[in-house]
Amino acid sequence: MGCNCGGATRQGVTLYQLTLPDGTVRRYYTWQEADAANQRAGGIGTILVITQ
Repeated sequence: MGCNCGGATRQGVTLYQLTLPDGTVRRYYTWQEADAANQRAGGIGTILVITQ
């Protein structure tokens, strides 16, 4: 019987990176955390989805 282990992939961790105009970069584990931090900063940041 052949091995069925060749296609195994490791799942990454999804992070949400908040980048503010002043160059500050923060990473959060949930969209809600990133969005809340962005709102506290005045809603001027950009949130990117990152998979590590």
